Amino acid sequence: MLVTVDFWHVPRRRAGHAAARMALDRPTLRRTSGLTFGKLLGTGSSHRFTPLDADPLRWALLAVWDTPSAARGFERSRTIRSWAGIADERWRVELRPVASRGRWSGRAPFGGRPGGPASHRRPDGEHSGRHGGEHGGGPVAAVTRARLAPRQAVAFWRAVPPVAAELRGAGGLLFAAGIGEAPIGLQGTFSLWRDVTALRAFAYQGPAHAAAVRRTPAAGWYAEELFARFVVLGSRGTIGGVNPLDIPPSAGKADHPLTTR
Repeated sequence: MLVTVDFWHVPRRRAGHAAARMALDRPTLRRTSGLTFGKLLGTGSSHRFTPLDADPLRWALLAVWDTPSAARGFERSRTIRSWAGIADERWRVELRPVASRGRWSGRAPFGGRPGGPASHRRPDGEHSGRHGGEHGGGPVAAVTRARLAPRQAVAFWRAVPPVAAELRGAGGLLFAAGIGEAPIGLQGTFSLWRDVTALRAFAYQGPAHAAAVRRTPAAGWYAEELFARFVVLGSRGTIGGVNPLDIPPSAGKADHPLTTR
């Protein structure tokens, strides 16, 4: 299994074209050979993770491939050519799932079982990358996704800003963005971390995040939820003018190019 996440930025004059591609490309994705799960996503900033943060100029595609060769073949597809024709920037990150819990659209897309660990099977050696593995101290990524219970949406959005502020200030965070199939009701995050220690420190030691986790069962915010963690195999391109994996570990929060926006 190989997971890829693409982010495209489009100029403002192309925002309408990008929104149209979200509808036009879905049937094509369903027919793509080797694609076991794919979601075209809108994105937003990491400031609040609410509908107010939606960014009409940045779009994403999360894809799960049964082989790395299927992912390479997709680079020649009409979908990729169409996005290349309207985007002025693209960043792709390649991932291997190491843990996953929950469901996305009724499925467990990253291997394993809905409540259990994801598959640990590695893709072939050419995608082992230069960034190391989870236990080797290399970068890791996390994806969260939730379908909000309609009556709990407002309460959820009120609870999210303190967690978002804590995330932006977290040590070891390289990049974060909101993601979702729709701006209302389908909420998610993609975050990239220096190493698994940094991710775990935010997840388990941040007071706002820990409090939100404790509240979740009683609050009943979600009709469906998923959390997945990944080893970063490699990336190419830029987002916001830089490749997040090239940001020096010593970069301070004040001058960090991707977590202060």
